[in-house]
Amino acid sequence: MRDTDRAEVNPVEERPRTAAQQRAAAVRARGGGRVGLDREAREAEDKAIEQWIDEGPVRSEAVAAVERAEPRRQRSAELDPEVAERIGAVVPSAQRAARLRERLTAGYEALGRDRFGDARRIGNSVLKELTEVAAAHELVGFANYRLGAWRQAAVALERAQTLRPDPGTMPVLMDCLRAMGRHREVEAVWRELKEASPGHEVMAEGRIVMAGSYADRGDLRSAIDLMESAATRPKRVRDHHLRQWYVLADLYDRAGDVIGARRWFETIAANDVEFVDVRARLRALGR
Repeated sequence: MRDTDRAEVNPVEERPRTAAQQRAAAVRARGGGRVGLDREAREAEDKAIEQWIDEGPVRSEAVAAVERAEPRRQRSAELDPEVAERIGAVVPSAQRAARLRERLTAGYEALGRDRFGDARRIGNSVLKELTEVAAAHELVGFANYRLGAWRQAAVALERAQTLRPDPGTMPVLMDCLRAMGRHREVEAVWRELKEASPGHEVMAEGRIVMAGSYADRGDLRSAIDLMESAATRPKRVRDHHLRQWYVLADLYDRAGDVIGARRWFETIAANDVEFVDVRARLRALGR
């Protein structure tokens, strides 16, 4: 094992513990704040971000979305054949290409075990030689996202999209942009996602993040309207239906519409009474 490989292994996880800490880390990650801010202004921005604590259901669902978006094919013992072939195409040495495939696989395995710091270090190391491989940028993007480094995550995921468009990563990119307050860009990616017509689960993830963007701006009406547009009751209820209904119910609750909130929490309970904290939410609403 090379010394650089040893340095990538770290049993101590570096995840910020709270959303407030994650947002403070986000400011530090983008160079201490927006371009042109002096030290005093950057400290004021850090303080403001630390005071914005968003631990609600919309944020929880957005964070959960990345777990589903992380390419499962990279978590197995072998890389996706397409990725492995791409590495071989950009690395002249067959021996070095094989080593980089091993490192990339190890990075995704670390990501799957919630060792986000290790995943990021491995990803950054392989990117030195795999700048034209989308999967390497995705690894760095996912790891930074889970560490709350929104800017680095967004840059990496945008580069991955340029190399290999993948609707499955768009909700994660949207949430990075949302966390940085770049709501117009969130809307732009949301439009691209809709045009791509991905599967229902990916659309659900994007819709949840877009609703969260509206809610962040105090536009609960637009957030509710967006979630209502997909609130059909299918013959077979799947997990992504329950997730969307839960966010919709929570938005109604936040808007002060007790009847609307109770209606959707009851709909969830009728299908899965153990889903998240539906029992407690209904009790709080006076069911």
